[in-house]
Amino acid sequence: MLIETLCGREAAQTLALMRAHSPLVHCMTNDVVQGFTANVLLALGASAAMVIDDDEAAQFSTMAGALLINVGTLTHARERAMRAAIGSAVSAGTPWVLDPVAVGALTLRTAFAHDALALRPAAVRGNASEILALAGASSGGRGVDSTDSALAALPAAQALARRYGAVVAVTGEVDYLTDGERVLSVEGGHPVMTRVVGTGCALSAVAAACCALPGDRLTHVGAACAIMARAGEQAARQSRGPGSFVPAFLDALWSLNGEALA
Repeated sequence: MLIETLCGREAAQTLALMRAHSPLVHCMTNDVVQGFTANVLLALGASAAMVIDDDEAAQFSTMAGALLINVGTLTHARERAMRAAIGSAVSAGTPWVLDPVAVGALTLRTAFAHDALALRPAAVRGNASEILALAGASSGGRGVDSTDSALAALPAAQALARRYGAVVAVTGEVDYLTDGERVLSVEGGHPVMTRVVGTGCALSAVAAACCALPGDRLTHVGAACAIMARAGEQAARQSRGPGSFVPAFLDALWSLNGEALA
C-alpha cells in the first residue's frame, strides 16, 4: 500500500483558499463544543452557524457552504433535525461531513450513523474505533476514546470510502486519510490536544469547511488535519497546560501561515 505524506505546501494552499472563500459551515454538533468549534472556524477565516430546529435546519443547510453532523449529544429530536438537514443538503448539492462520535458503543447513534452513510457524506472523520465500528468491524472503543490504532483502521476506512464515495479520515497519533484509492498521512499535533474537550470535533468542522472549497477534496481534508496539528504544536509550546492551551490554540490558528505549515 502506497501512503503519501501530505506536504506543507498543499496545506498552505488550502489555508489560503479558506481565508479567500470564508465558507459558512452549518454545524449540527454536540452541546459540549459549540462555542469552541465556532471560534476555531472564525480563527481560520471561516464562519459557523448552529441551527438545530427541524424546519430551520432543513432550510439553512441549503444556504451554507457545508454541513457538519456530529452525533456527540444525539437525541431523538436532534436526530430528526439532522435527517432533515442532510436531506436538504443532498438535494442542494451541499457537501456534508459525518463525525460518528462514540458510534459502536451506543445504539441510537450507531443506527443513525449507518443510515446517514447511505446519503453519501463528502467526508467522515473519526478515531480508529469509530471508523472500525462504522465498517462493521469489532473495535476496542471506550465511549469517545479509541483503543485501536489509526493504521489498524485504515483498511476499514478504505472500504467505507469505496462503498460511499467519501473521504474517510482516521485520526490518532498519525492521521490517515483515504478516498478508497489514495492514502495520505499527516503527522504532528501534541498530546495536550487530547486533554481539551473539542479538538477532534472542531477538526471535523474544519474538514467540513475544507469540503466547501474548490479543488481536490482528499488533499483539503488532509490539510484540515495538518492545520490543526501545527496550531496544536505551536500552542503547546506557549502554554502551561490545558487551561492556557485553548486561547493559545485559537491565536495559533489565527496567525498560522504557509511558512509554519511547511
